[in-house]
Amino acid sequence: MIACLLIPGFDLRAALRKQPGLALRPAALSPVAGTEPVLGPVTAEAERLGVRPGMRLGEALATCPELVLVEQDPAAAEQAWEEILRALEDSGFAVDPAGVGCVYFETRGVERLYGGLEPALRRSLAAVGTAWDPRAGAAQRRFAALAAANVARPGQILVVSDERLQDFLAPLPLELVPMEPRRRAELHELGVKRVGQLAGLPGDAVAERLGPDGRRAWGLARGGKAARVRGRRPPAEIVEALEFPEAIGNELTLRRAFGALVETLMARPERRGRFVRKLALSARLVGGGSWRRSATLRDPTTELARIKAALGPKLAELPAPVLELRLELVELTEHDGLQLELLPTAGGELDVRLREGLRQVRASTGSGSVNQVMEVAPWSRIPETRALFVPRDD
Repeated sequence: MIACLLIPGFDLRAALRKQPGLALRPAALSPVAGTEPVLGPVTAEAERLGVRPGMRLGEALATCPELVLVEQDPAAAEQAWEEILRALEDSGFAVDPAGVGCVYFETRGVERLYGGLEPALRRSLAAVGTAWDPRAGAAQRRFAALAAANVARPGQILVVSDERLQDFLAPLPLELVPMEPRRRAELHELGVKRVGQLAGLPGDAVAERLGPDGRRAWGLARGGKAARVRGRRPPAEIVEALEFPEAIGNELTLRRAFGALVETLMARPERRGRFVRKLALSARLVGGGSWRRSATLRDPTTELARIKAALGPKLAELPAPVLELRLELVELTEHDGLQLELLPTAGGELDVRLREGLRQVRASTGSGSVNQVMEVAPWSRIPETRALFVPRDD
């Protein structure tokens, strides 16, 4: 059987760990600065007063004036979710996370260990803990397990057999099926609001009207494919953090701090010559929230310049001054070999000579002598404020 363990509103629950008193009050996860003003998950009290996830901010405040907006804390959510995944792995479950708050695993290998399907699922709920209000669903198909976990109550286990799968899915709302919002709205206009209504339509007609996304949704409404769940590869535990004596908002200072973190992290003996495949950069912000960005490299590397280029530009997306910067190597390769090029790439020799020339200029004239022009306010009417001279890092 495929099991799905679900924690609805996990981002909000993780952010409320610092403010547990808000869990009993009308509260909602605030939108990220610069994005559409739409609410995230809400507490049970806010939902009782008419506030719903996905509601626009103005409409929510008009509906519930006492609504408390909780700042997002993605770094804390990632850390808490990783702790849950490791607790499940310590209990013997090979987990396949589908996102923060939702994880799949197969029970075939642990049913004999715990004495059956339901005892194994109860062990998974116990590993997560009652504070998160987890719920579990199990079925022969992945989407059916997700639907069962959505229907289950906190702390409940719901097992759906293949014989009653269609009867179970038919009355469920169409929102359970992952698809583009405009496609779902189009189906609603046609009167299709339940999973069973979508499953009853001809597959060719759905594909012709809604395209590949609609065909995939139609297949899920009929139960989806029976695919195996493959456990994740354990993440690397190589982390470096830099705490500032006071809040830093200058991008140049943050870039230099990030460069120092990269150099320190790559020199750690735990890496043992392995190449970096995925890394994450997070920051603790002044307002009490956090910020996090990750990058997966197309080709694993140990080159400092490529690693800096992958995450360095994302520092411009920071919404507030930073108190702490943290860099983590999420995934490393197993091998330490690299296939060399038979012929050098065009322009490669020129780049090497250019870098060497710049290095000689800096050595003879001092640091800060080699600069590059960086646009900071291209919309400005004053030419002097459109760009700045910034020292080159390489």
